[in-house]
Amino acid sequence: MTVDWSWQRAADALPVLLEGFRITLLATVLGFVVAAVLGLVVAVARRSLPKVLATALSAVVEFIRLTPLVVQLLFVYYLLPQFSALQIGIAVLGIHYSTYMAEVYRAGIDAVPKGQWEACRALSLSPMRTWRAVILPQAVRRVVPALGNYAVSLFKDTPFLFTISVVEMVTAAQQFGARNFQYLEPLTLAGLIFLIASYPTSLLVRRLERRLAY
Repeated sequence: MTVDWSWQRAADALPVLLEGFRITLLATVLGFVVAAVLGLVVAVARRSLPKVLATALSAVVEFIRLTPLVVQLLFVYYLLPQFSALQIGIAVLGIHYSTYMAEVYRAGIDAVPKGQWEACRALSLSPMRTWRAVILPQAVRRVVPALGNYAVSLFKDTPFLFTISVVEMVTAAQQFGARNFQYLEPLTLAGLIFLIASYPTSLLVRRLERRLAY
């Protein structure tokens, strides 16, 4: 096996990688939506529930956050065989990252001045309206850059889906290399596609961070 670069092999690999990238992007977008929504629900619930329930929820969150993503993928994959591997991958990625995003939301909620809470109580606003109209708009604005960073991290963790047979971009590159006994071109292109996709997102996150700091 040689390691000489071939533009023809690179051209042949590109359509395969782009199909894998479609799966990668789908898992990233849907996984991020699950994580962002569930993380917000968890953050609010930990603040609103009775202490016993909030403590139990915190224990579950810590368990998910401190166990490896790969183990979670395999466990759910074998536990729920009635679902497709991609569905399980999206759900597990979303739930796993929701535990990190819940902490981000919590920090944003804690950063809201206490005077805002006191004003809501003085105006006799209901808890639902307090959260929806006053607290969450301020908290979410503060944490948008951090959520963006987790979106990039989730994108870079999608190759772990190979453990449950999801043919995302890196797996597609490996399969192409195995068929042609040449891994240089597909893996190099996969790395470049990851860079091209994630670098502009990182720049956007930094720009948002600077704008929202003022």
